[in-house]
Amino acid sequence: MLSYRWILLLSVVVVVAVAAELPLASTTFKTLTGNAPLVIARGGFSGLFPDSSQFAFGFALSATSTDTSLWCDVQLTKDGVGFCLRDLLMQNGTTISQVYPGGKQTYRINGVPKTGWFPVDYNMSLLTNYSHLPLGSNTGTSRTDKFDFCNFRIFSVTGFMSSIEPSSLWLNVEHDVFYTEHGLNMTNYILSVQKLGFVKYISSPELGFLETLSGGIDHKVKLVFRFLDKAVSDPSTNKTYDSMLNDLAFIKTIASGIMVPKSYIWPVTSENYIQLPTQIVKDAHDAGLEIYASDFSNDGNFPYNYGYDPLEEYLSFVSNGGFSVDGVLTDHPLTASEAIGNILIISHNGASGDYPDCTDLAYEKAVGDGADVIDCSIEMTKDGIPICMSSINLYDQNSKFSSLASVVPEIQTKPGIFTFNLTWEEISTLRPKITHPYHDFVRNPKDKDLSGIMIIMKNAAFMAKSLGFDVVDLVTTALSNAGYDNMDPTTKNNKEIMIQSKDSAVLVKLKQRLTQCKLVYSLPLKVGDVSDSCVADIKKFADAVIVDRESVFAESKGFIIRKSKVVEDVQSAGLALYVEVFRNEYVSSPVDFFADGTVEINNYVQLQVPIGDLAQLLDAECSTGGMLPALAPMPVLNSSDVIEPPLPAAEPKSAAGSSATNACVVGVLAPPPLFSSSREYVLLATLLLLQML
Repeated sequence: MLSYRWILLLSVVVVVAVAAELPLASTTFKTLTGNAPLVIARGGFSGLFPDSSQFAFGFALSATSTDTSLWCDVQLTKDGVGFCLRDLLMQNGTTISQVYPGGKQTYRINGVPKTGWFPVDYNMSLLTNYSHLPLGSNTGTSRTDKFDFCNFRIFSVTGFMSSIEPSSLWLNVEHDVFYTEHGLNMTNYILSVQKLGFVKYISSPELGFLETLSGGIDHKVKLVFRFLDKAVSDPSTNKTYDSMLNDLAFIKTIASGIMVPKSYIWPVTSENYIQLPTQIVKDAHDAGLEIYASDFSNDGNFPYNYGYDPLEEYLSFVSNGGFSVDGVLTDHPLTASEAIGNILIISHNGASGDYPDCTDLAYEKAVGDGADVIDCSIEMTKDGIPICMSSINLYDQNSKFSSLASVVPEIQTKPGIFTFNLTWEEISTLRPKITHPYHDFVRNPKDKDLSGIMIIMKNAAFMAKSLGFDVVDLVTTALSNAGYDNMDPTTKNNKEIMIQSKDSAVLVKLKQRLTQCKLVYSLPLKVGDVSDSCVADIKKFADAVIVDRESVFAESKGFIIRKSKVVEDVQSAGLALYVEVFRNEYVSSPVDFFADGTVEINNYVQLQVPIGDLAQLLDAECSTGGMLPALAPMPVLNSSDVIEPPLPAAEPKSAAGSSATNACVVGVLAPPPLFSSSREYVLLATLLLLQML
């Protein structure tokens, strides 16, 4: 049996990571009772550990609120012992097909033949010989398979109670009719175990089963009728669940609540957009029934409206829709009650998860979503106009100018159509496309105050040498033309402008011109340490640095192995540090963060949190197949990696002199600059961004 030492160690990480960001408790919720919605951990923390395993239950109990209810799908063995396992077809969650390869049977379940391994064919003593598999390895999600090698054992319901001792246990009985057909009495079993005192909720999609319990159940235990897909029928009543939505008054005579799939509340179109909410929450509450929503997980299929953010989805069920469900059933119980901390949020090409990169819609959405700083990667057009563009290569945007494709070795080895091949007028005729960094995850195909903006400069040396553009001069000119030369830096409405580059020569030149800007240096990828001399050199031309996520937490096969010294090196020298790029798609983050962007971000803020515990668990408790490959040390950044020769002189094709100095701490917007009114594509670089301040 696995040691609870690991469960406690892991829970320390989660508690510290989330404690600073939990939302302030609402005085009232629009639940039936006015209490906070219940978080129900399905099979424990099954989004990380094997469903219904000791680790999944123990971790859910240790890492979340004491009010969290642990969900157990009750199955019965041949000798009448109840145990927790999500699926009646045991091969979907265990290694039973390998241990008993000849045990495959075919039985009818609710009138439909099903083939597999069933618990009614085995005594409990036989089930101790095989272990659980993570549910994710069988459902096509990206959940890690490393815990397949950890010998998690089947959990009897009574064994679960005695070892975990949950404050709230939710028993779900899915197939009472099936067990009755095989001579097993689920009613008597449930009535006996609920007397042990841990059970607070009992649910079933068979109303007839709940009715058999209602006379003998403890009055403190709540019975909940569970709705399944609308077209499916309850085998105990032969009514479809859709038709039973009209029987809420009758259901109230048997149960105190109902549970529905989340699509019952927020329907989703075939194009993956949510529709207006239904009236089911109101109808249930009007009937005196609590209503719980099911099918939540951080790595499921999200409607585009949520931008792959599970936190936003939960909020739509508990606060943002003008109503609140009474609880949520989830594989990731931590996310159901968390909120983001007070940190500086910098957009990445605007809200590029919702709209095409660097468009006005993307920037407006970033502002509306609460970004503190919006960013702009500067590229140059053929006629010398600086624009905001996430990539210098326009090849994927449109084939209209495909005849201009060429290879520019200083930029990339593949052919491209570059911004400097086209005039601003030509670029403004193109139609933008939303980016898809993870090809299996399609982003939405339909297309308040800030503390500042981030301007990003790339390829400055190439532009100066090959195109005759002095990008530093052009950006400072744009700032001057926007009216930011004479702002009073003492006014409370001042906004900060940051300029970012991976080229130290760019920042050195800007340092000489714009003493009040915050200059931000981008470190190379996957740096493990920064030498003292290198930090001293960076401090000569930059006020802050940006690092990639893996330069903070080194990973092996999706598990965090260790924390680097980069943060300590940089911050001890008095430099601000930013980390990039955070995305909502759950495949982007390490397993340690539970497919939860909020937990991930907070771990980068609360840097004292212990790191690498899951990797240590695999090494200590699992067989060879679950162990991670050794991780080579990441390189040290030295002065020779940072110091660059000055930018080459540029001979602009048109006069664009600049006298702008000290223009980067700005106040209320001066007379707005002129720029294209197109909402469809690239924005004129600093001019439109500055107007948004």
